[in-house]
Amino acid sequence: MAELSLDIARKILDAALAKAVEKKLKPLVITVLDVRGCVKASAAQDGTSLMRGEIAHGKAYGALAMGMGSRALFQRAQEQAYFVSAVNTMAQGRLVPVPGGVLIQQDGVLLGAVGVSGDTSDNDEICAIAGIEAAGLKPNAG
Repeated sequence: MAELSLDIARKILDAALAKAVEKKLKPLVITVLDVRGCVKASAAQDGTSLMRGEIAHGKAYGALAMGMGSRALFQRAQEQAYFVSAVNTMAQGRLVPVPGGVLIQQDGVLLGAVGVSGDTSDNDEICAIAGIEAAGLKPNAG
C-alpha cells in the first residue's frame, strides 16, 4: 500500500516553496498532511501573516475530509452553502473551502493533501500542484 513518507512530504514542501520564490509571491505557509490528516511537514516563509498556518492546514484538511480538492469544495460551498456550513460545523470550523488545498494521489490511491496560504488562492494552488508534481505524484485540485 502506498504511503506518504516524510521524505516525499519534504520534497513536496521544498518544490512548493521553490515555485513561490520563482513566482515572487507573498510569503506562504505550506502544510502537507498524510491520509489520516496528520501533519507530515509544514513550513512558513519569513514574513507570513498571522493565521496563515491555520488556513493552510484548513485547506488541506477540508480537501481530505470531503475527498475533493478545495477548488471543488469552494464551488460546492457556492452551490450548497448550508451543506458546507453544516459540515464545517461538524468539523469544528477546520475546513477552509477556497482553492489552495490539493489532494495527493498515486495510482488512484489517496496519500494525503497539501494546503498553501499566503498569496491569492489561485497562486496558492499553483504552488501546491507544483510541489506534488515535483514529487512524481498526481495532484487533484478539484
